[in-house]
Amino acid sequence: MSAALIVLIGVLFASGTFLLLQRSLTRIILGVGIMANAVNVLILSIGARAGEAPIIGRDGEFTDPVPQALVLTAIVIGFGITAFLLALAWRGWTIDGNDDVEDDDEDKRVASAKPLLGGTEVPGDYQ
Repeated sequence: MSAALIVLIGVLFASGTFLLLQRSLTRIILGVGIMANAVNVLILSIGARAGEAPIIGRDGEFTDPVPQALVLTAIVIGFGITAFLLALAWRGWTIDGNDDVEDDDEDKRVASAKPLLGGTEVPGDYQ
């Protein structure tokens, strides 16, 4: 694997992770897409080696079709996830007029509660 390919995979993973940590659902969708592409490039670069096309009647070292099949499956699954997230973003945009992911009030209450006696219990309904 070449150094340029390693740098490309690292940049894709870093930018995808950065976008996944944003509050805008549009940026999260872009992050999921970039991370999916990073994984696809990683699978192909690790699993693919040069060889002949697997055609009947040819002799020699054949290319392994498993990484290509995995990437094709990952593309289909990534497309389905992206379509679902786009529908979710559209629904949020039509209801609220923005696509920011909001904090849940219950999560805020649990995060602000202090533990009892250094344990993991919180006061309230969770005892």
